[in-house]
Order: sequence, then C-alpha cells, then structure tokens
Amino acid sequence: MVSYMNMLRHSLFTLLLAAMLSACSHPSGGPSTQPAQNQETKIQNLSLPVILAFGDSLTAGHGVEQTDSYPAQLQRELDRRGFNYRLVNAGVSGDTTSGGLSRIDSALASKPKIVIVELGANDGMRGLPVVETKRNLEQIVARCQQAGASVVLAGMTLPLNYGEDYIHSFEQLFPDVARQYKTVLMPFFLEDVAAKPNLNQEDFIHPTAAGYTIIVGNLMRYLEPMLQR
Repeated sequence: MVSYMNMLRHSLFTLLLAAMLSACSHPSGGPSTQPAQNQETKIQNLSLPVILAFGDSLTAGHGVEQTDSYPAQLQRELDRRGFNYRLVNAGVSGDTTSGGLSRIDSALASKPKIVIVELGANDGMRGLPVVETKRNLEQIVARCQQAGASVVLAGMTLPLNYGEDYIHSFEQLFPDVARQYKTVLMPFFLEDVAAKPNLNQEDFIHPTAAGYTIIVGNLMRYLEPMLQR
C-alpha cells in the first residue's frame, strides 16, 4: 500500500476527476434478424441470476474495450468455472458515492443476487469529508441488502499528498462499513496492479486489460464462496 502511494505521488492521478467516459452498447440487430438459437440463448441468459458491478470508471472500463473491462472479464471467468450468472456493468466514469447513491435504486431494478460496490476513489481525490463518503456507502449497501442482494465492498486508498490523517480515515471507512453491515470486503481493489506501469494505462490510474485480468483473479477469491453452481 505504501509503495503504491509513493509511486503515485507525482502521477496524473487527479485526471480521474475529469474522466467522464460512459459506456454505451449498440445492439447488433433486432429480434427479427437473429437466428432462433440466438434468441433462445438470449432468453436463457436473461433468466440467470444477476451480479451487479456498481462503481466508477474502474468498473465502467475507462480506456479499454468493453470486452476487456473487469465485469466482462469476470463474466468469462464465471462461465469458465461453471457458474451460471449474468454480469451487469453499472459503472459510471467520474462517479462519486453521492452519485452512486442517487442511482442505486434504478440499478437494483435488475434484481441482483450480488452487488460488487466499487466507489469512493473520486470522493477521496476531491477531498470530500470522509464522514459523507462513509454515510453514502452505508446507504448504498443498506439498499442493496434491503433488495435482497449480498454485497462485496471494494476498498481503496489515496496518494501520500492527501495527508496521513485523511488517508488513514479514508482507508478505514471501507472495513468499518463492511463490518457494520456484515458484507464481504475486498481490502484493496487495485491489489497487485496499482503502481505497476505494465498493468496500467498511460494515465497511471486505470488498469489495462491485463491489469483487469489480475483484478478479476483477486476478486474471485472473495466472490466464489458466495456463488452457487
């Protein structure tokens, strides 16, 4: 964690504040043009239990092809391991916990069984009060649980120039929320990826496709015990 923050001290980390990439999908064809077999497969996929990936640009897949984003790679990994779930990518680049709170109810319309909450980095980089970030995350987690979903909460940290006291309070809010709401905690979302040039894009903020592959492997350690075949 310390080495990560040291290497990012003079990086372009604050560029994430301006990253507002939103993923959009374009259907390849209407129902009348799809083969019957594809239609049947699509219907079957829609009937699968949902895992909701809820977060900011790290979830949205800023700077990589959508097929290389972590939710897309996680979908393939689940398929490979024989877990029948459907990933829904609800990542919005530049989002804060306040923004996440404002849209969590609409995201829960997908009726997920599991929600992976990856939010807070933008709050920290804007220097927002930790108490506000914590309160927003608490409400997001509570609404997920009220909707019947289990939660995986992903932790984050900040560069050293944000000050030791602020960084400590920021890092601590994630285990505090996880403990309070009895959720699964992934202590650091960018574990084994942060501060490694070969696993990050030129902005030194967002992982490459290879970086997201490592994140998915780490995430599976926390997610797999929650899954049913």
